[in-house]
Amino acid sequence: MLDTVIEALGIVLKPNILLVMLASSCYGIVIGAIPGLTAVMAVSLIMPIAIFLDPVPALAAIIACDAMAVFAGDIPGTLLRIPGTPASGAYTDDSYKLTQMGKAETVLGANCFFSAVGGLVGLVVLMTSAPMLAEVALNFSTYEYFWLACLGLTCATFMTSQDKVKGIISLFLGLFITTVGFDAITGQARFTFGVTELLGRIHVIPVLIGLFAVSEIMRRVSSTTPPAAMYDGKIKHIYKGIFKVWREHIPQFLRGNTVGVIVGALPGAGADIAAWLAYAISKKFSKHPEEFGQGSMEGIIESTSANNAALASAWIPAFVFGIPGDVTTAMVIGILYIKDLKPGPTAFLHHPEIIYSVFICFAIANIFMLILGYFSIKAFRHILRIPPFMLLPIILIFCIVGAYSINNSLFGVGVMLFFGLLGYIMEENDFPISPMLLAIVLGELLEKNFIISMVKSGGNWVDFFSRPIAGTLGVLTIVFWTLPVIKNIYKKCRAAA
Repeated sequence: MLDTVIEALGIVLKPNILLVMLASSCYGIVIGAIPGLTAVMAVSLIMPIAIFLDPVPALAAIIACDAMAVFAGDIPGTLLRIPGTPASGAYTDDSYKLTQMGKAETVLGANCFFSAVGGLVGLVVLMTSAPMLAEVALNFSTYEYFWLACLGLTCATFMTSQDKVKGIISLFLGLFITTVGFDAITGQARFTFGVTELLGRIHVIPVLIGLFAVSEIMRRVSSTTPPAAMYDGKIKHIYKGIFKVWREHIPQFLRGNTVGVIVGALPGAGADIAAWLAYAISKKFSKHPEEFGQGSMEGIIESTSANNAALASAWIPAFVFGIPGDVTTAMVIGILYIKDLKPGPTAFLHHPEIIYSVFICFAIANIFMLILGYFSIKAFRHILRIPPFMLLPIILIFCIVGAYSINNSLFGVGVMLFFGLLGYIMEENDFPISPMLLAIVLGELLEKNFIISMVKSGGNWVDFFSRPIAGTLGVLTIVFWTLPVIKNIYKKCRAAA
C-alpha cells in the first residue's frame, strides 16, 4: 500500500496536474459563484475537455471543479440572497440575514473553512471505507449488481423529489432513453426510427449539458424576476476569529460531517440533499430553533460541513460498485469507461495508483479551497455585477462546442438542444431531473445484469434471493418500494378510526 501511495504522489505532484487543478478550481469558483449556474453544470461543461485528458488529470479537474463550485455557491447566497448552487439554498436566508447585520466576513469565512474541513473528513472516510468495501464487492455477481442498481435508482427517486409520482415518471423516462440503440445482449436495434446516429445509443455528455446547462440558460432568459440588491460593504479578513466560531459549534460541525458522509454514500443522494437534511437536523436539535431563517450560524455551519463531506463520500459507491453516488460521480463513471478504467472493486486490484491519486487530489483541492476562497470572496463582490446578457451567450457557445466535440457531429448538438428543452419543461413543472439522469447512467447496468441473471437462473425468481448479499439487497429494495404504500394505508386506517 505504501508503494502505491508513493507512486500516486509521484503521479499527482507534477506541475501539469497541479496546473490543471488550479485552473479547474478557478473555473469552478467562477461558475459556482454565478447565481443559477450549479456545480453540476460546471462539471458537465468541463467534461468535453476532460475526455481528451489522461485519466488522472481528467479526474483531478472534475474533483477540483466540483469542490470549488459547491463552496462558491455560498458567495452569492450570502451577498445577494441568491444561492449559487442548490446545496447553498438550505442556509441562504440565514447567511443573508447575518450579512445585513454586518457579519458577511464571518459567514463567508465559515463557509470556506468548514467546507474545506468537511471535504477532508469525507476524504478520510473515503480512504478507509472504499478498500474494505471493495473486498466485499469482489464477491458480487449479476444478482447483487441488479439489486444494487435497483436500490440506487430507488434512493435517487425517493430522496430527490417531494412528489414521488413525478420522481418515478422521471426515472422511467430515463430508463426508456437507455433502451435506444443496439441491445447490449442480443444486438437488436431498438427505437432508432431509421436514424443511424441512434444505433450507438444516446451519449450521456450531450444529455448532461442539455439537462443542466442549456435548460438553466433558458430559465434565466425567460425569468422576469429582478436581481436582488448587491452587498456594498467591505470584506477584509474572512478567517478572523474562525477558530472561536469552530469551538462554539463543535456539535454542529461533527453532526454535519456525519450526515454528509452518510448521505453522500447513498446512491443518488449527493451534496444537495446532505445540506438540506443537515439543516433540518440542526434545527431539530437546536436550543434556539426560532433563529433559523433569521440568521442562525448553527444551521450554516452544519449544512456547509455536510455538503462538502458528501462530495468525497459520494465516490464510495462509484469506486466500489460502479454506482453513482450523485450526479457528478455519474459523469465520472462515464469518464472512467471512456478511459477504459472500469469502475468497481477490481479497480482497486488493477489500477490502485489511480484510486490513490484521486484521494490525493481531494486533499489538494480542499487545501486550494482555503487559499483561493480567500481571494475569490473579495473578487466576486465585483464580478457578480456582470450582466446576464453578456454572460449567457458565452456559456451557450461552450455548450455547443462541448456537445459537438463528442463525435464531431451536429447530431450531438441536436441531442443537447432537445434535452435542454426537455429539462426546462420538466423543471418548470416540478419534475426532478436527477432521477432521469441516474436512470440513464444505470439503465444499461440494470438491464444487462437482469437478463444475464434470468438466463442463469432459467427464469427462476427465487435465485435472485438465494445468495446472502443479493437476498439482503433485494429485501431492502422491496422494503423501499412498499414502505410508502404501507404508510399511506396506515394513515388511512388511523383517519378512519
